[in-house]
Amino acid sequence: MEAKFFRFLKIVGVGFKARAEAEGRLLYLKLGYSHEVELTVPPAVRVYCFKNNVVCCTGIDKERVHQFAAAIRSCKPPEVYKGKGIMYIDEVIKKKEGKRSK
Repeated sequence: MEAKFFRFLKIVGVGFKARAEAEGRLLYLKLGYSHEVELTVPPAVRVYCFKNNVVCCTGIDKERVHQFAAAIRSCKPPEVYKGKGIMYIDEVIKKKEGKRSK
């Protein structure tokens, strides 16, 4: 399968990891929950994990690739105070200031 469309996701956080199994058909995410999040990859999409914190979704159908990347991101969207979570590589998160003590 020749992949034409890519979507890279970055996982930020202590202990947050991703691993792909079954030739890119299953994706396991450790996101600080009591269990691993298991995602089944759609037929026209392949998933690769570079290091433990970079996930690449590739495929020949742009809509399916981006839809699955959005499904991965929705498991733990980026947080605005500490910046932890799953975000796209080219995404910029504006961090908010915390409460100020007087």
